[in-house]
Amino acid sequence: MCNSWVVLAFCCLGQLYADQSLKPQIAASRLAANNPTLTTVTLQKPFCMFDSSLHPNKSYAVYLYAMKESASVINSLVINSSKPLDSTFQQTRGGQLGPYKAALFNVPSCASPPRLADVGDINKVSDVLKQYLFRVGDDGTCLHDPNFLGICNPPLAPDTTYRFKYLLLDTTEGIVKDQTLWSDPIKTRRVKLPSKIDTWPGRRSGDMIVIASILSVLMFLLLAGFLASVSSVVISEDSSAETRRMSQTIQQSELKPQLSSE
Repeated sequence: MCNSWVVLAFCCLGQLYADQSLKPQIAASRLAANNPTLTTVTLQKPFCMFDSSLHPNKSYAVYLYAMKESASVINSLVINSSKPLDSTFQQTRGGQLGPYKAALFNVPSCASPPRLADVGDINKVSDVLKQYLFRVGDDGTCLHDPNFLGICNPPLAPDTTYRFKYLLLDTTEGIVKDQTLWSDPIKTRRVKLPSKIDTWPGRRSGDMIVIASILSVLMFLLLAGFLASVSSVVISEDSSAETRRMSQTIQQSELKPQLSSE
């Protein structure tokens, strides 16, 4: 009898975690540049991850949980008696004590996903990215707003490693139907010290340095040639002026004897 209950329990767990081989993925760099940032991580939404757990005439939602990798594995559970964990950012010290609920959104449609080709269309790119991606740590005001009643998604800590998990909730019955594995570790960027910040407009490759050197030499030669030509013109004008003065002096000296004889 005991063995029968064990088999039944494993069957139920197998059905619940059938899709756990899938886990949240960081967004591709062509869709989210500079990702992660100091305080945010952009993830792909769970398209087609929970299709086998969806049933007609039911309503579903997706919860996103986040926690620091330093949190205890024992505290990484997000289900309590088939109910989703309601821990907040403040209660878990930003994920240090365990996972917190970072977001709630509708189940992405696997039947009609956004066309990634539309990312190149300036009129559609914003809507496509909103459907396809979610940015963890994007709300900088919810922690300090006393009237905020939603799920708070405050900035993450810089230079800190996080993990993320999606959970499928049957909102009709209020119970968890499926969940993914925790994501691979994802680390936010480190704050650069002022002394280590590159103050050049951009880093120079070897080819750029050679080109810059050649241009500098050419500019020097052009400047030297210009100064030489200006100097020659000035010297020529001075020489002409001196010649005119000498001619006038000679003429005046020749005229004086003639005036005296008269």
